[in-house]
Amino acid sequence: MTNIDIDKLSEAELVGLHHRIVERLRFLEQMRAHARMLDFSIGDRVCFESGNHGLIEGILTRYNKRTVTVITDDRRQWSVSPGFLRRVERHGTAQAAAAANVIRMK
Repeated sequence: MTNIDIDKLSEAELVGLHHRIVERLRFLEQMRAHARMLDFSIGDRVCFESGNHGLIEGILTRYNKRTVTVITDDRRQWSVSPGFLRRVERHGTAQAAAAANVIRMK
């Protein structure tokens, strides 16, 4: 890594360096968000915590640049950073399928 002596840079050079640093940090965050997005698929049932609204649950419907879109059962739309998401296990569906198999076996 190259050491930059910022004491020798002009104000214009410092501003330019600042813009490049911010741009690079945004890019790195987008890459991390994209990697987290790949943990989920469109159609997954997910949940996340929302401070004032508590636990929100819905269906992941779209990938955005840094967020994903989640639509709740009451049709509210949320843009959420994928780092806040958790996959929701569908216990009711698994239990219903198991019950149907038991009935068929009788």
